[in-house]
Amino acid sequence: MNKLQLAAAIKLVRQEREFLQTVPPRLREIFTTDKRTIVLVGGRGSAKSFTAAKLIAKRVAQGQRWLCAREFQNSIDDSVHALMKAQVDELALPELRYDATRVYGPDAGGAFYRGLARNLESLKSTFNLNGVWVEEARTMSQASIDILGPTVREEGSQLLFTLNRGSSNDPFSKHYLAPYEKHLARDKRYEDDDILIIDINYDDNPFFPNVLEKDRLRDKEKLPRAKYEHIWLGAYEDSVENAIIEPDWFDACVDAHKKLGFGPVGQERIAYDPADSGDAKAVAYMHGSILLDAQNTEAGDLDSATDWALSFTNDHKPDAFLWDVVGVGAGLKKQVTDALEGKKIEVEGFNGAATPVDPDAIYKPEDGEIKEPKTNRETFANRRAQFYWMLRDRMFKTFLAVEKGKYINPDELISINSEIKELAQLRSEVCRLPRKYVAGGKIQLYSKQEMKSKFQIDSPNMADALMMCMAEVTVDDDDFDYSQSNPGIRY
Repeated sequence: MNKLQLAAAIKLVRQEREFLQTVPPRLREIFTTDKRTIVLVGGRGSAKSFTAAKLIAKRVAQGQRWLCAREFQNSIDDSVHALMKAQVDELALPELRYDATRVYGPDAGGAFYRGLARNLESLKSTFNLNGVWVEEARTMSQASIDILGPTVREEGSQLLFTLNRGSSNDPFSKHYLAPYEKHLARDKRYEDDDILIIDINYDDNPFFPNVLEKDRLRDKEKLPRAKYEHIWLGAYEDSVENAIIEPDWFDACVDAHKKLGFGPVGQERIAYDPADSGDAKAVAYMHGSILLDAQNTEAGDLDSATDWALSFTNDHKPDAFLWDVVGVGAGLKKQVTDALEGKKIEVEGFNGAATPVDPDAIYKPEDGEIKEPKTNRETFANRRAQFYWMLRDRMFKTFLAVEKGKYINPDELISINSEIKELAQLRSEVCRLPRKYVAGGKIQLYSKQEMKSKFQIDSPNMADALMMCMAEVTVDDDDFDYSQSNPGIRY
Protein backbone atom coordinates (compact mmCIF):
# COMPACT_ATOMS: atom_id res chain seq x y z
CA MET A 1 0.00 0.00 0.00
CA ASN A 2 1.49 3.36 -1.05
CA LYS A 3 1.18 6.61 0.87
CA LEU A 4 -1.88 7.81 -1.06
CA GLN A 5 -3.68 4.52 -0.49
CA LEU A 6 -2.75 4.54 3.18
CA ALA A 7 -4.01 8.10 3.56
CA ALA A 8 -7.28 7.20 1.85
CA ALA A 9 -7.74 4.17 4.11
CA ILE A 10 -7.07 6.25 7.23
CA LYS A 11 -9.57 8.82 6.01
CA LEU A 12 -12.23 6.15 5.53
CA VAL A 13 -11.62 4.76 9.01
CA ARG A 14 -11.85 8.25 10.47
CA GLN A 15 -15.08 8.95 8.56
CA GLU A 16 -16.60 5.67 9.73
CA ARG A 17 -15.63 6.42 13.33
CA GLU A 18 -17.16 9.90 13.05
CA PHE A 19 -20.29 8.40 11.51
CA LEU A 20 -20.70 5.90 14.35
CA GLN A 21 -20.52 8.76 16.83
CA THR A 22 -23.95 9.80 15.49
CA VAL A 23 -25.42 6.42 16.48
CA PRO A 24 -26.42 5.40 20.04
CA PRO A 25 -23.58 3.17 21.37
CA ARG A 26 -25.83 0.15 21.94
CA LEU A 27 -26.90 0.16 18.28
CA ARG A 28 -23.50 0.51 16.64
CA GLU A 29 -22.98 -3.23 16.31
CA ILE A 30 -25.75 -3.57 13.71
CA PHE A 31 -23.47 -1.90 11.14
CA THR A 32 -20.96 -4.75 11.37
CA THR A 33 -23.01 -7.81 12.31
CA ASP A 34 -23.59 -10.53 9.75
CA LYS A 35 -26.62 -11.95 11.56
CA ARG A 36 -29.45 -12.92 9.25
CA THR A 37 -32.09 -11.33 11.50
CA ILE A 38 -31.78 -8.07 13.45
CA VAL A 39 -34.54 -6.91 15.78
CA LEU A 40 -34.49 -3.45 17.40
CA VAL A 41 -37.26 -3.27 19.98
CA GLY A 42 -38.16 -0.68 22.60
CA GLY A 43 -40.01 2.47 23.48
CA ARG A 44 -40.28 5.97 22.06
CA GLY A 45 -37.16 8.08 21.67
CA SER A 46 -34.66 5.23 21.43
CA ALA A 47 -33.50 6.10 17.87
CA LYS A 48 -34.36 2.66 16.50
CA SER A 49 -35.88 3.92 13.25
CA PHE A 50 -33.30 6.67 12.69
CA THR A 51 -30.50 4.14 13.11
CA ALA A 52 -32.19 1.65 10.79
CA ALA A 53 -32.52 4.36 8.14
CA LYS A 54 -28.81 5.17 8.51
CA LEU A 55 -27.96 1.49 8.04
CA ILE A 56 -30.09 1.18 4.89
CA ALA A 57 -28.63 4.38 3.43
CA LYS A 58 -25.10 3.06 3.96
CA ARG A 59 -26.01 -0.27 2.39
CA VAL A 60 -27.61 1.39 -0.63
CA ALA A 61 -24.48 3.53 -1.09
CA GLN A 62 -22.59 0.22 -1.43
CA GLY A 63 -24.91 -0.89 -4.25
CA GLN A 64 -27.32 -3.02 -2.21
CA ARG A 65 -31.04 -3.28 -2.91
CA TRP A 66 -33.40 -3.00 0.09
CA LEU A 67 -37.15 -3.16 0.52
CA CYS A 68 -38.48 -0.85 3.23
CA ALA A 69 -41.83 -2.23 4.30
CA ARG A 70 -44.73 -1.86 6.67
CA GLU A 71 -47.59 -4.27 7.13
CA PHE A 72 -50.03 -1.54 6.04
CA GLN A 73 -49.03 1.15 3.55
CA ASN A 74 -51.54 2.92 1.35
CA SER A 75 -49.23 5.56 -0.13
CA ILE A 76 -45.62 6.76 -0.13
CA ASP A 77 -46.62 9.15 2.68
CA ASP A 78 -47.18 6.10 4.91
CA SER A 79 -43.65 4.81 4.24
CA VAL A 80 -40.28 5.65 5.79
CA HIS A 81 -39.27 7.59 2.66
CA ALA A 82 -39.12 10.93 4.52
CA LEU A 83 -36.83 9.35 7.10
CA MET A 84 -34.63 7.84 4.40
CA LYS A 85 -34.33 11.17 2.59
CA ALA A 86 -33.22 12.86 5.79
CA GLN A 87 -30.46 10.27 6.27
CA VAL A 88 -29.31 10.63 2.65
CA ASP A 89 -29.06 14.39 3.16
CA GLU A 90 -27.14 13.92 6.42
CA LEU A 91 -24.66 11.44 4.95
CA ALA A 92 -24.11 13.60 1.86
CA LEU A 93 -22.57 10.70 -0.04
CA PRO A 94 -22.13 11.26 -3.79
CA GLU A 95 -23.35 7.70 -4.45
CA LEU A 96 -26.85 8.50 -3.11
CA ARG A 97 -29.77 10.42 -4.55
CA TYR A 98 -33.54 10.28 -4.26
CA ASP A 99 -36.74 11.34 -5.95
CA ALA A 100 -40.35 11.39 -4.75
CA THR A 101 -40.64 7.63 -4.42
CA ARG A 102 -37.21 5.96 -4.11
CA VAL A 103 -33.62 6.21 -2.97
CA TYR A 104 -30.98 5.36 -5.57
CA GLY A 105 -27.44 4.07 -5.17
CA PRO A 106 -24.72 2.89 -7.54
CA ASP A 107 -25.32 0.02 -9.95
CA ALA A 108 -28.78 -1.43 -9.20
CA GLY A 109 -28.71 -0.35 -5.57
CA GLY A 110 -31.68 1.41 -4.04
CA ALA A 111 -34.43 1.49 -1.46
CA PHE A 112 -38.10 1.15 -2.36
CA TYR A 113 -41.31 0.79 -0.36
CA ARG A 114 -44.21 -1.65 -0.08
CA GLY A 115 -47.08 -2.53 2.20
CA LEU A 116 -46.89 -6.23 3.01
CA ALA A 117 -50.57 -6.90 3.63
CA ARG A 118 -51.65 -6.02 0.09
CA ASN A 119 -48.56 -7.23 -1.76
CA LEU A 120 -47.81 -10.70 -0.42
CA GLU A 121 -48.19 -12.45 -3.76
CA SER A 122 -46.12 -9.90 -5.66
CA LEU A 123 -43.50 -10.03 -2.90
CA LYS A 124 -42.88 -13.69 -3.70
CA SER A 125 -41.60 -12.66 -7.16
CA THR A 126 -39.29 -9.92 -5.86
CA PHE A 127 -35.70 -11.00 -6.54
CA ASN A 128 -32.18 -9.76 -5.81
CA LEU A 129 -33.00 -8.24 -2.44
CA ASN A 130 -30.08 -7.74 -0.11
CA GLY A 131 -32.42 -7.02 2.75
CA VAL A 132 -35.82 -5.98 4.05
CA TRP A 133 -36.47 -3.44 6.78
CA VAL A 134 -39.93 -3.72 8.35
CA GLU A 135 -40.91 -0.68 10.42
CA GLU A 136 -43.62 -1.09 13.09
CA ALA A 137 -43.13 -4.84 12.82
CA ARG A 138 -45.52 -5.41 15.75
CA THR A 139 -48.41 -5.26 13.24
CA MET A 140 -47.09 -8.02 10.96
CA SER A 141 -49.47 -10.86 10.20
CA GLN A 142 -48.42 -14.49 10.40
CA ALA A 143 -48.76 -14.68 6.61
CA SER A 144 -46.23 -11.85 6.17
CA ILE A 145 -43.81 -13.46 8.61
CA ASP A 146 -44.09 -16.79 6.79
CA ILE A 147 -43.43 -15.31 3.33
CA LEU A 148 -40.76 -12.73 4.13
CA GLY A 149 -37.93 -15.11 5.04
CA PRO A 150 -38.09 -17.36 1.96
CA THR A 151 -38.46 -14.30 -0.30
CA VAL A 152 -35.24 -12.63 0.88
CA ARG A 153 -32.76 -15.33 0.00
CA GLU A 154 -29.71 -13.68 -1.54
CA GLU A 155 -26.41 -14.77 0.00
CA GLY A 156 -25.71 -12.60 3.02
CA SER A 157 -29.14 -10.96 2.94
CA GLN A 158 -30.68 -9.64 6.14
CA LEU A 159 -34.06 -9.05 7.78
CA LEU A 160 -34.24 -5.91 9.92
CA PHE A 161 -37.23 -5.25 12.19
CA THR A 162 -37.90 -2.13 14.26
CA LEU A 163 -40.81 -1.90 16.66
CA ASN A 164 -42.26 -1.14 20.02
CA ARG A 165 -43.90 -4.22 21.49
CA GLY A 166 -47.59 -4.71 20.85
CA SER A 167 -49.58 -7.44 22.50
CA SER A 168 -47.57 -10.38 23.76
CA ASN A 169 -49.97 -12.50 21.71
CA ASP A 170 -49.18 -10.80 18.38
CA PRO A 171 -47.67 -13.08 15.71
CA PHE A 172 -44.41 -11.13 15.67
CA SER A 173 -44.07 -11.20 19.46
CA LYS A 174 -44.65 -14.94 19.61
CA HIS A 175 -42.27 -15.68 16.72
CA TYR A 176 -39.34 -13.32 17.34
CA LEU A 177 -39.53 -12.11 20.96
CA ALA A 178 -41.25 -14.60 23.26
CA PRO A 179 -38.49 -17.26 23.10
CA TYR A 180 -35.91 -14.71 24.26
CA GLU A 181 -37.75 -12.47 26.72
CA LYS A 182 -35.95 -13.84 29.78
CA HIS A 183 -32.61 -12.96 28.17
CA LEU A 184 -33.88 -9.52 27.17
CA ALA A 185 -35.19 -8.82 30.66
CA ARG A 186 -31.78 -9.67 32.12
CA ASP A 187 -29.35 -8.38 29.48
CA LYS A 188 -31.45 -6.15 27.15
CA ARG A 189 -29.84 -8.12 24.35
CA TYR A 190 -29.92 -11.60 22.82
CA GLU A 191 -27.69 -13.16 20.20
CA ASP A 192 -27.24 -16.57 18.63
CA ASP A 193 -25.95 -17.81 15.27
CA ASP A 194 -28.92 -16.39 13.39
CA ILE A 195 -30.46 -13.50 15.29
CA LEU A 196 -29.46 -10.33 17.14
CA ILE A 197 -32.09 -8.64 19.31
CA ILE A 198 -31.40 -5.32 21.02
CA ASP A 199 -33.90 -3.98 23.56
CA ILE A 200 -33.35 -0.22 23.73
CA ASN A 201 -35.17 2.73 25.29
CA TYR A 202 -34.86 6.50 25.61
CA ASP A 203 -32.32 6.25 28.44
CA ASP A 204 -29.94 4.36 26.10
CA ASN A 205 -30.03 7.20 23.57
CA PRO A 206 -27.55 10.03 24.23
CA PHE A 207 -29.29 12.08 21.53
CA PHE A 208 -32.69 11.94 23.24
CA PRO A 209 -34.15 15.43 22.63
CA ASN A 210 -35.36 17.76 25.38
CA VAL A 211 -38.78 18.15 23.78
CA LEU A 212 -39.40 14.40 24.11
CA GLU A 213 -38.14 14.46 27.70
CA LYS A 214 -40.90 16.95 28.53
CA ASP A 215 -43.44 14.65 26.90
CA ARG A 216 -42.07 11.66 28.79
CA LEU A 217 -42.24 13.37 32.18
CA ARG A 218 -45.80 14.49 31.51
CA ASP A 219 -46.83 10.98 30.49
CA LYS A 220 -45.14 9.50 33.56
CA GLU A 221 -47.19 11.79 35.77
CA LYS A 222 -50.55 11.47 34.04
CA LEU A 223 -50.76 8.05 32.35
CA PRO A 224 -51.45 4.70 34.00
CA ARG A 225 -48.17 2.94 34.72
CA ALA A 226 -48.77 0.17 32.18
CA LYS A 227 -49.50 2.71 29.42
CA TYR A 228 -46.41 4.76 30.28
CA GLU A 229 -44.21 1.66 30.34
CA HIS A 230 -45.54 0.59 26.94
CA ILE A 231 -44.90 3.96 25.30
CA TRP A 232 -41.53 4.79 26.83
CA LEU A 233 -40.08 1.50 28.13
CA GLY A 234 -41.20 -0.88 25.39
CA ALA A 235 -43.44 -3.03 27.59
CA TYR A 236 -46.17 -5.16 26.05
CA GLU A 237 -49.50 -3.44 25.49
CA ASP A 238 -51.83 -6.12 26.78
CA SER A 239 -54.96 -4.06 27.24
CA VAL A 240 -57.90 -2.85 25.21
CA GLU A 241 -60.54 -0.18 25.69
CA ASN A 242 -62.99 -1.13 28.49
CA ALA A 243 -60.74 -4.01 29.59
CA ILE A 244 -61.99 -5.50 32.86
CA ILE A 245 -58.47 -6.22 34.19
CA GLU A 246 -55.53 -3.81 34.09
CA PRO A 247 -51.99 -4.99 33.24
CA ASP A 248 -50.79 -3.38 36.50
CA TRP A 249 -53.09 -5.71 38.44
CA PHE A 250 -51.86 -8.79 36.61
CA ASP A 251 -48.22 -7.83 37.16
CA ALA A 252 -48.85 -7.39 40.89
CA CYS A 253 -50.21 -10.94 41.01
CA VAL A 254 -47.06 -12.56 39.60
CA ASP A 255 -45.47 -14.39 42.55
CA ALA A 256 -47.68 -12.43 44.95
CA HIS A 257 -47.53 -15.37 47.38
CA LYS A 258 -43.76 -14.85 47.65
CA LYS A 259 -44.12 -11.09 48.01
CA LEU A 260 -46.82 -11.36 50.68
CA GLY A 261 -45.75 -14.57 52.37
CA PHE A 262 -48.59 -17.04 51.90
CA GLY A 263 -48.67 -20.56 50.52
CA PRO A 264 -50.97 -22.97 48.66
CA VAL A 265 -53.80 -23.83 51.03
CA GLY A 266 -57.17 -25.31 50.13
CA GLN A 267 -58.69 -27.12 47.19
CA GLU A 268 -56.65 -28.01 44.13
CA ARG A 269 -58.57 -27.42 40.91
CA ILE A 270 -57.84 -27.99 37.25
CA ALA A 271 -60.08 -26.37 34.63
CA TYR A 272 -60.17 -27.28 30.96
CA ASP A 273 -61.37 -25.12 28.07
CA PRO A 274 -61.97 -27.42 25.06
CA ALA A 275 -62.09 -26.44 21.39
CA ASP A 276 -62.40 -27.95 17.92
CA SER A 277 -59.47 -28.88 15.69
CA GLY A 278 -57.25 -25.95 14.76
CA ASP A 279 -58.26 -23.85 17.78
CA ALA A 280 -56.34 -23.60 21.03
CA LYS A 281 -57.38 -25.66 24.04
CA ALA A 282 -56.20 -24.80 27.54
CA VAL A 283 -55.86 -26.00 31.10
CA ALA A 284 -55.29 -24.07 34.33
CA TYR A 285 -54.08 -25.61 37.60
CA MET A 286 -54.81 -23.74 40.83
CA HIS A 287 -54.10 -24.66 44.45
CA GLY A 288 -55.96 -22.41 46.86
CA SER A 289 -55.10 -18.84 45.85
CA ILE A 290 -52.08 -19.76 43.72
CA LEU A 291 -52.18 -20.44 39.99
CA LEU A 292 -49.44 -23.04 39.63
CA ASP A 293 -49.65 -23.63 35.89
CA ALA A 294 -51.54 -22.76 32.71
CA GLN A 295 -50.97 -24.36 29.33
CA ASN A 296 -52.54 -24.41 25.91
CA THR A 297 -52.21 -26.50 22.78
CA GLU A 298 -53.42 -26.18 19.21
CA ALA A 299 -52.53 -29.75 18.35
CA GLY A 300 -55.06 -32.47 17.75
CA ASP A 301 -58.81 -32.73 17.56
CA LEU A 302 -61.27 -32.40 20.45
CA ASP A 303 -60.84 -36.00 21.65
CA SER A 304 -57.04 -35.95 21.65
CA ALA A 305 -56.95 -32.52 23.29
CA THR A 306 -59.30 -33.79 26.00
CA ASP A 307 -56.99 -36.76 26.53
CA TRP A 308 -54.14 -34.24 26.88
CA ALA A 309 -56.09 -32.32 29.54
CA LEU A 310 -57.07 -35.48 31.38
CA SER A 311 -53.49 -36.76 31.33
CA PHE A 312 -52.40 -33.43 32.82
CA THR A 313 -55.07 -33.89 35.48
CA ASN A 314 -54.06 -37.44 36.33
CA ASP A 315 -50.44 -36.32 36.64
CA HIS A 316 -51.32 -33.62 39.20
CA LYS A 317 -54.18 -35.41 41.05
CA PRO A 318 -56.26 -32.34 41.99
CA ASP A 319 -59.36 -32.37 44.17
CA ALA A 320 -61.60 -31.15 41.34
CA PHE A 321 -61.71 -31.07 37.55
CA LEU A 322 -63.93 -28.58 35.73
CA TRP A 323 -64.58 -28.17 32.01
CA ASP A 324 -66.65 -25.88 29.85
CA VAL A 325 -69.83 -27.71 28.84
CA VAL A 326 -71.07 -24.97 26.49
CA GLY A 327 -70.61 -25.82 22.80
CA VAL A 328 -68.11 -28.56 21.94
CA GLY A 329 -67.62 -29.49 25.60
CA ALA A 330 -71.23 -30.67 25.94
CA GLY A 331 -70.42 -34.15 24.69
CA LEU A 332 -67.37 -34.81 26.86
CA LYS A 333 -69.09 -36.14 29.97
CA LYS A 334 -68.41 -39.83 29.30
CA GLN A 335 -64.79 -39.28 28.22
CA VAL A 336 -64.13 -37.21 31.35
CA THR A 337 -65.86 -39.46 33.86
CA ASP A 338 -64.37 -42.64 32.38
CA ALA A 339 -60.84 -41.22 32.58
CA LEU A 340 -61.21 -39.94 36.13
CA GLU A 341 -63.39 -42.65 37.61
CA GLY A 342 -62.06 -43.92 40.93
CA LYS A 343 -59.40 -41.20 41.10
CA LYS A 344 -61.08 -39.26 43.95
CA ILE A 345 -61.32 -36.21 41.71
CA GLU A 346 -64.60 -34.25 41.84
CA VAL A 347 -65.88 -33.80 38.30
CA GLU A 348 -67.81 -30.61 37.63
CA GLY A 349 -69.22 -29.12 34.45
CA PHE A 350 -69.11 -25.35 33.99
CA ASN A 351 -71.82 -23.54 32.07
CA GLY A 352 -70.95 -19.89 31.54
CA ALA A 353 -74.38 -19.15 30.10
CA ALA A 354 -76.17 -20.23 33.27
CA THR A 355 -77.67 -18.01 35.97
CA PRO A 356 -75.04 -16.64 38.40
CA VAL A 357 -74.15 -18.72 41.44
CA ASP A 358 -76.02 -17.63 44.62
CA PRO A 359 -78.31 -15.43 42.53
CA ASP A 360 -79.96 -13.68 45.49
CA ALA A 361 -76.74 -12.92 47.39
CA ILE A 362 -75.57 -9.30 47.41
CA TYR A 363 -72.50 -8.60 45.32
CA LYS A 364 -70.15 -6.16 47.06
CA PRO A 365 -67.59 -4.69 44.66
CA GLU A 366 -64.09 -3.90 45.89
CA ASP A 367 -63.04 -1.14 43.48
CA GLY A 368 -66.09 1.11 43.34
CA GLU A 369 -67.01 0.08 39.78
CA ILE A 370 -70.60 -0.55 40.91
CA LYS A 371 -71.97 2.25 43.07
CA GLU A 372 -75.04 0.53 44.52
CA PRO A 373 -74.60 -3.14 45.49
CA LYS A 374 -77.21 -5.45 43.97
CA THR A 375 -77.85 -9.15 43.94
CA ASN A 376 -75.73 -11.39 41.77
CA ARG A 377 -78.77 -11.93 39.56
CA GLU A 378 -79.17 -8.17 39.11
CA THR A 379 -75.44 -7.58 38.63
CA PHE A 380 -74.29 -10.26 36.19
CA ALA A 381 -75.77 -11.32 32.87
CA ASN A 382 -74.54 -14.89 33.31
CA ARG A 383 -72.13 -17.13 35.19
CA ARG A 384 -69.20 -16.42 32.87
CA ALA A 385 -69.43 -12.70 33.65
CA GLN A 386 -69.73 -13.44 37.37
CA PHE A 387 -66.66 -15.67 37.47
CA TYR A 388 -64.57 -13.24 35.43
CA TRP A 389 -65.55 -10.56 37.94
CA MET A 390 -64.37 -12.87 40.71
CA LEU A 391 -61.01 -13.00 38.91
CA ARG A 392 -61.05 -9.22 38.49
CA ASP A 393 -61.79 -8.68 42.17
CA ARG A 394 -59.03 -11.05 43.26
CA MET A 395 -56.50 -9.34 40.99
CA PHE A 396 -57.51 -5.86 42.14
CA LYS A 397 -57.26 -6.88 45.79
CA THR A 398 -53.85 -8.41 45.12
CA PHE A 399 -52.76 -5.14 43.49
CA LEU A 400 -53.87 -3.27 46.62
CA ALA A 401 -52.00 -5.70 48.85
CA VAL A 402 -48.76 -5.77 46.83
CA GLU A 403 -48.56 -2.19 45.60
CA LYS A 404 -50.45 -0.28 48.29
CA GLY A 405 -49.62 -2.36 51.35
CA LYS A 406 -53.27 -3.02 52.25
CA TYR A 407 -53.86 -6.16 54.31
CA ILE A 408 -56.31 -8.56 52.65
CA ASN A 409 -57.01 -12.17 53.56
CA PRO A 410 -54.89 -14.36 51.22
CA ASP A 411 -58.00 -16.45 50.52
CA GLU A 412 -59.31 -13.41 48.60
CA LEU A 413 -56.14 -12.89 46.57
CA ILE A 414 -54.53 -14.61 43.59
CA SER A 415 -50.88 -15.34 42.95
CA ILE A 416 -49.58 -16.39 39.54
CA ASN A 417 -46.50 -18.57 39.31
CA SER A 418 -43.74 -16.72 37.44
CA GLU A 419 -42.43 -20.04 36.09
CA ILE A 420 -45.50 -20.57 33.89
CA LYS A 421 -43.99 -21.05 30.44
CA GLU A 422 -46.74 -19.19 28.61
CA LEU A 423 -47.08 -16.39 31.17
CA ALA A 424 -46.86 -13.64 28.55
CA GLN A 425 -49.73 -15.13 26.56
CA LEU A 426 -51.80 -15.55 29.72
CA ARG A 427 -51.20 -11.87 30.55
CA SER A 428 -52.29 -10.87 27.06
CA GLU A 429 -55.48 -12.94 27.25
CA VAL A 430 -56.46 -11.80 30.75
CA CYS A 431 -55.81 -8.11 30.07
CA ARG A 432 -57.57 -8.02 26.69
CA LEU A 433 -61.08 -8.90 27.87
CA PRO A 434 -63.41 -5.97 27.13
CA ARG A 435 -66.68 -5.46 28.95
CA LYS A 436 -69.80 -5.49 26.82
CA TYR A 437 -72.28 -2.79 27.79
CA VAL A 438 -75.87 -3.94 27.41
CA ALA A 439 -79.32 -2.55 28.13
CA GLY A 440 -80.18 -2.84 31.80
CA GLY A 441 -76.60 -2.31 32.94
CA LYS A 442 -75.76 -5.91 33.80
CA ILE A 443 -72.11 -6.94 33.56
CA GLN A 444 -71.48 -9.02 30.47
CA LEU A 445 -68.46 -10.00 28.40
CA TYR A 446 -68.19 -10.47 24.66
CA SER A 447 -68.31 -14.02 23.40
CA LYS A 448 -65.19 -15.52 21.85
CA GLN A 449 -66.74 -15.12 18.42
CA GLU A 450 -67.56 -11.47 19.07
CA MET A 451 -64.05 -10.77 20.37
CA LYS A 452 -62.57 -12.23 17.19
CA SER A 453 -64.85 -10.41 14.76
CA LYS A 454 -65.14 -7.08 16.58
CA PHE A 455 -61.68 -6.64 18.10
CA GLN A 456 -59.51 -9.20 16.23
CA ILE A 457 -58.71 -10.76 19.62
CA ASP A 458 -57.94 -14.47 19.58
CA SER A 459 -59.90 -16.83 21.78
CA PRO A 460 -58.84 -16.37 25.44
CA ASN A 461 -58.59 -20.08 26.22
CA MET A 462 -56.11 -19.93 29.09
CA ALA A 463 -57.95 -16.96 30.58
CA ASP A 464 -61.22 -18.91 30.41
CA ALA A 465 -59.61 -21.89 32.13
CA LEU A 466 -58.28 -19.60 34.87
CA MET A 467 -61.70 -17.99 35.23
CA MET A 468 -63.30 -21.39 35.82
CA CYS A 469 -60.91 -21.99 38.71
CA MET A 470 -62.18 -19.00 40.65
CA ALA A 471 -64.78 -20.54 42.91
CA GLU A 472 -64.99 -23.86 44.69
CA VAL A 473 -68.33 -24.79 43.18
CA THR A 474 -69.23 -28.34 44.18
CA VAL A 475 -71.83 -29.87 41.90
CA ASP A 476 -72.91 -33.51 42.22
CA ASP A 477 -72.14 -35.21 38.93
CA ASP A 478 -75.50 -37.00 38.93
CA ASP A 479 -77.36 -33.75 39.57
CA PHE A 480 -75.62 -31.64 36.95
CA ASP A 481 -77.96 -30.65 34.12
CA TYR A 482 -76.02 -31.00 30.87
CA SER A 483 -78.89 -29.45 28.93
CA GLN A 484 -77.46 -26.18 30.22
CA SER A 485 -74.78 -26.47 27.54
CA ASN A 486 -77.34 -24.67 25.36
CA PRO A 487 -76.52 -20.96 25.80
CA GLY A 488 -80.21 -20.11 25.43
CA ILE A 489 -81.17 -22.04 28.56
CA ARG A 490 -80.55 -20.82 32.12
CA TYR A 491 -81.06 -22.47 35.48
